[in-house]
Amino acid sequence: MKLKRRDIIVYTGLAGILAGALGVLLIVGPRWLTPPASEVAPPPTAPATARKIRARLLYVSEDGLHLSPVEQEVPYGEGAMEQARQIIEAQVAPPQAPLVSAIPPGTRVRTVFLTQKGEAYVDLSAELRANHPGGTANEILTAYTLVSALTMNIPAIKGVQILVDGKEIDTLAGHLDLRRPLEQDGRWISQ
Repeated sequence: MKLKRRDIIVYTGLAGILAGALGVLLIVGPRWLTPPASEVAPPPTAPATARKIRARLLYVSEDGLHLSPVEQEVPYGEGAMEQARQIIEAQVAPPQAPLVSAIPPGTRVRTVFLTQKGEAYVDLSAELRANHPGGTANEILTAYTLVSALTMNIPAIKGVQILVDGKEIDTLAGHLDLRRPLEQDGRWISQ
């Protein structure tokens, strides 16, 4: 079938109109789809009176060989997993003097999740290893700071597996086996 000149002109005109309309949609369309700034809800902010709980966080004792529990307020988390994250965030944060943290400086919380068996997986940034001072006592105190912070405050948590950058690690500094979840061990808590 052969197209007549008039049909070619009509089809070309229609194609031009469609291309123009598409161009207008691509340029102006996003503005039509986005509400004016006055109609956009501001991001949620934490109220000044956000709920808090009292939790026992752990810091290096004066003898340097144990952990001392210190009650502090931490943000309330809805559900065990969110509460676990809030506790770990508070534990990893630099403490106020004279408290001394067993967590290496610069360590950040990546994620925290729980299994139905009561095991918490705490994924921390690479600074946990990179900034660790080493030594058997320091490694034990670092690990059991995390384990104790969760097991002492959330009864549903029976053990804690420490991850670094989303991966299981054998050890922090060559002394303590971290290939499995650790359970609470009261030997490291000062009385």
